[in-house]
Amino acid sequence: MSSVPRIFVAHDLQADEPVPLEEGQGKYLTRVMRLESGALVRVFNGRDGEWKAHVRQESGKRVSVIPETKTREQVKTPDLTLLFAPLKKTRTDFVVEKACELGVRRILPVMTERTQSNRVRTDRLQATVIEAAEQTERMDIPVVEESVSLTEALSAWDPSRPLYYCDEAGEAHPMATVLAETEFGPAGLLIGPEGGFSPTERHMLRKAPFIVPVTLGPRILRAETAVVSALTLWQALVGDWRDHPYLPETSNG
Repeated sequence: MSSVPRIFVAHDLQADEPVPLEEGQGKYLTRVMRLESGALVRVFNGRDGEWKAHVRQESGKRVSVIPETKTREQVKTPDLTLLFAPLKKTRTDFVVEKACELGVRRILPVMTERTQSNRVRTDRLQATVIEAAEQTERMDIPVVEESVSLTEALSAWDPSRPLYYCDEAGEAHPMATVLAETEFGPAGLLIGPEGGFSPTERHMLRKAPFIVPVTLGPRILRAETAVVSALTLWQALVGDWRDHPYLPETSNG
């Protein structure tokens, strides 16, 4: 891993075109990292690849970077969505951070009858995934959606995509066994709250034709452990840990 600082920017990246940084980013580079004008950094925006750039301190507190040369082409992660019931603050932060590290493209908080937290700060969680992407050499940024109810999430789900439902209480095949017979393609993972889904929710889930019930083993896992376990299995068996090191970016996304 490179020791050169790496930051995400929203602006387009072109050679010799200055990119203004947010105040917090400028402070981080100049006060925390103690970089001076001309120092080397890496920048990416999730669209234009990764660029070698140089810091430029302007008047006042303003800091910008000047892209110089592209060092990595743009790539994207597999089309995998994580649906999870929000937990208490630090545990939700953990789930979102690890989902980014493990290559999820979209994160959807889902409110259930037993969800522990009724309020989700999407802006804070989006900042968490940006930081995780910067640190893990990820080239794109997962999208954190606004929370919806379980009913809304299922109603809006594309039925052509399997949604793997981790069911700790019902009859289901081991996730590894199911995925071993699955082809690579768009999919979703659904992780319930502490205490599991209610009987009514489980009945609703079992009726949905795109739901694939799976089990993560003989022990009841904490929700955040289940997220990491399920994502690890998916990436190892059908995701980009196998024969798909990365997918080329295409015009249709």
